[in-house]
Amino acid sequence: MSKAKNIRREKDNEAKVVLKNLRISPQKLNLTLQMIRKEKADKAVSILQFSRKRIAKQVEKALRSVIANAENNHSLDIDRLYIKEAFVGKSIVMKRFHARARGRGARILKPFSHLTIILSEESGEK
Repeated sequence: MSKAKNIRREKDNEAKVVLKNLRISPQKLNLTLQMIRKEKADKAVSILQFSRKRIAKQVEKALRSVIANAENNHSLDIDRLYIKEAFVGKSIVMKRFHARARGRGARILKPFSHLTIILSEESGEK
């Protein structure tokens, strides 16, 4: 008796990558993802290469990974790939303490986030 096979939740013409526990707030990460949503994959990579945001390097690395997976594992044409979805999820929030004057303290919140990018192959008819 073996465990049932894990079914693939994406369509046949899609590839997905998930990065968990990125040390950036979801709001800041979403600003970076707004630049690349609904773009072609190669254009999105070049946008991220020249972005001045710190997190853009990690997002670019994830995007290159999902492009390679789409080509090698799912046999998709990389020239026809575009970013179908790119969204952010909240993760843990580390709570830290900053000492202040007169024995008081201030709370510092250090949020983490999850990143999901779904690439899809556009259909040939247009």
